[in-house]
Amino acid sequence: MHKVEIISIFVENKPGKLEKITKILADSQINILGFSITSVKDFGVIKIFVDKTQEAYQLFKEKGFAVAITPAIGIEIVDKPGGLHEVVKFISSKGVNIENALVYVPESRKKAFFIFEVDNFEESLGALKNNGYNLLTKDYIK
Repeated sequence: MHKVEIISIFVENKPGKLEKITKILADSQINILGFSITSVKDFGVIKIFVDKTQEAYQLFKEKGFAVAITPAIGIEIVDKPGGLHEVVKFISSKGVNIENALVYVPESRKKAFFIFEVDNFEESLGALKNNGYNLLTKDYIK
């Protein structure tokens, strides 16, 4: 399966919110593999890529957080100048709009993956697979 999942947590933009989120994960031995934060004035969205998505999702629900899981695609990028550009140029040429993104570098540090959310997941995934792109699989998620 080439689908990965991103957890989105909707929070008030206040000191200590990120600390509470990271404590929940740390206390449960859930590893953060990548994350991004976007805020607008009083509220924000924290996007987290973790090794135990369903477990983290349940914990956040139980703690009263507004949380969602979104399917995403992880595509290998070459570690050289222009590596990311080549990938996003292809994605753009297929009419795919990247809605949110982050980068994940597996423990081996031999590969890097651009992980992104799109509105037309199946079509985007098919285009990437049919054009020989290496996609992130669970084998790399540790």
